[in-house]
Amino acid sequence: MNDVPTTDSAAQVRGARMEPDRSRRLGADSRLAVDRMTVPRRRMRPFQRALKRGMDIIVSAASLIALFPTMILTAVAIKLTSSGPIFYRWDVIGRNGMPFSGYKFRTMVVGADEMKKSLSHLNEMTGPVFKITRDPRVTPVGRFIRKFSIDEFPQLWSVLKGDMSLVGPRPVGPDEWAHFEEWQRRKLSVTPGMICLWHVNGKPKDFEQWIQMDLEYIDNWSLWLDLKILAKGALYILLGKSC
Repeated sequence: MNDVPTTDSAAQVRGARMEPDRSRRLGADSRLAVDRMTVPRRRMRPFQRALKRGMDIIVSAASLIALFPTMILTAVAIKLTSSGPIFYRWDVIGRNGMPFSGYKFRTMVVGADEMKKSLSHLNEMTGPVFKITRDPRVTPVGRFIRKFSIDEFPQLWSVLKGDMSLVGPRPVGPDEWAHFEEWQRRKLSVTPGMICLWHVNGKPKDFEQWIQMDLEYIDNWSLWLDLKILAKGALYILLGKSC
């Protein structure tokens, strides 16, 4: 589906208390400070946070056990078909601008990050996000892994640790975060997730539409909404529609 969210997130939270956020450092190397976030947000109640966190722990732990054989086979396939590490270290920005490191299965050639600038003319997204459908940096095995979102499986460990949730706005790269406008940063006023509304709503290429979907999710959160997104996401993965 490619429905454009109709929720006016700013109007829904008009009059909410303004909550400034402290300046933080974004990564040990970049030392990039986050601007003060003075944005309204709808808060989950303590029991809602506990319920969501409980589901994250149970599902991520069970999934890591169930998917362990698949992950072993994936690691072997990566090692046998391309030079380089099995895992890609994923340094991103999480809730309230705090950095964390997660991992994905490596699907690209070594040095892929350094090639991004030379491929900027192929970027299909508006705004600061970089995405190419047929990315030339992706290896043949990596393309298959991405098709079924197998590369994302190690993120279940980040969910178990609490850096991520099963459902929520996606984390942001430090370079992308530096170019976010103030209102856009509210997307990370909650714990980022493995899957979000953007994934199940047809992956529109307009960056602001993506942000609006994240704000719609935040402003309308419920456990039922999480379950619906997870169910639809699982169907997309099984059908190989994740690329």
